[in-house]
Amino acid sequence: MIVYDLKCAAGHGFEAWFRDSAACDRQIAAGEVACPSCGAAQVQKAVMAPNLARGKARGPALQEDAAAAEARKALVELRRQVEANCDYVGERFPEEARRIHYGETDPRGIYGESSAEEAQALEEEGVKVGRIPWLPRENS
Repeated sequence: MIVYDLKCAAGHGFEAWFRDSAACDRQIAAGEVACPSCGAAQVQKAVMAPNLARGKARGPALQEDAAAAEARKALVELRRQVEANCDYVGERFPEEARRIHYGETDPRGIYGESSAEEAQALEEEGVKVGRIPWLPRENS
């Protein structure tokens, strides 16, 4: 499969996937490709930059990769700390968080699952909760 940048007669740019270059040319010539914005069937391939594999990232891409790696490292460490120092309560998280908040059980760090609605309801009740992007374990 190959993706092409296409442009209609009205100047709208869009992408389309084709089996190969010949299939793209055939479908465009037959008027089978239409602009998703205006429906025009007069379409042509737009100028595209080639996607070349590089040995090493350069410039801003390298900075973004380094920032993403650093963020991932911080999230992995956060998960390790939470698992080491808090009790896992699973789907009982909202119930257990309320029990701690209202003094029905001893205060302690807990973690588990809740829906966005359940987390919002807890916050509205004054229960302090935090949502953490839980990265899967590596090599699992």
